[in-house]
Amino acid sequence: MASEPVKDSSETKQKEILIVDDNPQNAELLCAYLETLDCQIRIAEDGVYGLEEIEKSQPDLILLDVMMPRMSGFEVCRKIKGDPKYRDIPVIMVTALNELGDVERGIDSGVDDFLSKPVNKLELLTRVKSLLCVRHLKSELERTLSYLAEVEKEERKQRDV
Repeated sequence: MASEPVKDSSETKQKEILIVDDNPQNAELLCAYLETLDCQIRIAEDGVYGLEEIEKSQPDLILLDVMMPRMSGFEVCRKIKGDPKYRDIPVIMVTALNELGDVERGIDSGVDDFLSKPVNKLELLTRVKSLLCVRHLKSELERTLSYLAEVEKEERKQRDV
């Protein structure tokens, strides 16, 4: 008989949000807005450091500035979404750019949502909570499907004996 599904560490670990922004004031403001959430917040001062932080510890959500030195937010997002290990991490692009072409570039790079600067606290919190919930539900679904596959495998083994 199959055992109960094992709870993975994502159920008990504190959610992590990575802020990637080269402007310390913007990053601090986002941190201040997010302080009411039960999340660990990390900051990377540009896209290159952001990718390094993602490799160190995979965050549950990324707030990504667009205009940064060394690597733009569009490039960072393309790299994240192009890597099977990281493509499911929700990315919210935080930008002062509001031209249609910029939005299209963001969509083409794989961004999950947009926030315009100056950031509205309520809008930020609502979108962050929503995307964290979607990520959690997707993770639950994947664990359940994996568990069901194991149960079916066990049942097939039992029938074949």
